[in-house]
Amino acid sequence: MTVRSATKATVVAFAAAAASLIGLGAGLDALAQGTFPSKNIHLIVGNAAGGGTDYLARLLGQKMSERLGQAVVIENKPGANSTIAVQAVAKAPPDGHTLLMGSIGMLTVNPAVVPNLLYDTKRDLAPISIIGSFPLILTVSAASPIRSVQELIAYAKANPDKVSYAGAGAGTTPDLTGGEFARRAGLDKLVFVPFRGTAPATAAVIGGDVQLTFVSMGPHIEFIRNGTLRVLAAATPQRRPYVPDVATFAEQGFPNFEMSTWFSLFAPKGTPKEIVDQLNLYTREVQAEPEARKRLEATFIDPLALTQSEFATLVKADAVKYERIVREQGIKLE
Repeated sequence: MTVRSATKATVVAFAAAAASLIGLGAGLDALAQGTFPSKNIHLIVGNAAGGGTDYLARLLGQKMSERLGQAVVIENKPGANSTIAVQAVAKAPPDGHTLLMGSIGMLTVNPAVVPNLLYDTKRDLAPISIIGSFPLILTVSAASPIRSVQELIAYAKANPDKVSYAGAGAGTTPDLTGGEFARRAGLDKLVFVPFRGTAPATAAVIGGDVQLTFVSMGPHIEFIRNGTLRVLAAATPQRRPYVPDVATFAEQGFPNFEMSTWFSLFAPKGTPKEIVDQLNLYTREVQAEPEARKRLEATFIDPLALTQSEFATLVKADAVKYERIVREQGIKLE
């Protein structure tokens, strides 16, 4: 019998598989003994404290801690377009004690736009539950003469190369949404202007330096209420109760134009199904609480209570959608 020496790659792969099996075994042992969770749960957030994702993580963590009987510790790991946080969870033992508060950008957009990404959402992570979503709205400066989507299209066609849209960097959801709108509206010359964050992008629109932007409602409600920004359309299936006078894109000739930023709970791949289902149930129970629902709606987050399988289907569908959008727009980040 001939014995060949193992390559370094083989050894690394074997070690990774063994570590995964050890972690899985620990998770199954915890289930068998009825001890999950047996220690604090670490909820990893890929954004700095104080943002929308962090707010949701702390709300969910507080409520889930009451149900689980263990503390839910929030760990903020910002940087590298949130990939640091995702990688930390992907490499964690799959026993339910390390979770990710993720977003559509981290989990469906990044894999499409970032080359050589060190994680694969489908391979490394298990979807648990969606917490809620920020629907995107199309806004212009209140000083703009444009008052509808059709007026915007007509103006852009009459003034090629003079209409631009702002967003917090290339490859972000507003960037991709603007590109998709331009494609469907037949606006080949709509120009994207990237900024270092949503706030300066919005300021550029208010000041008239850029004509429009796609934003979420929550952080921009005061601009809308004080008459600084005008909303032309909501990328939602139906009109939203907090802006009942704003027509959807479908009402203005763009059926099925639905874009949002959702926030969600993920675990390392291999986490036992029983733990995933238990966490999904607790998440949906939190969303059903009147106090939690009120806090979500106060920040213009639409609660979405989906089963684990329903959420997994949504993740797959959005991954396909954004892969198509990125391919058609030819976007790749360095």
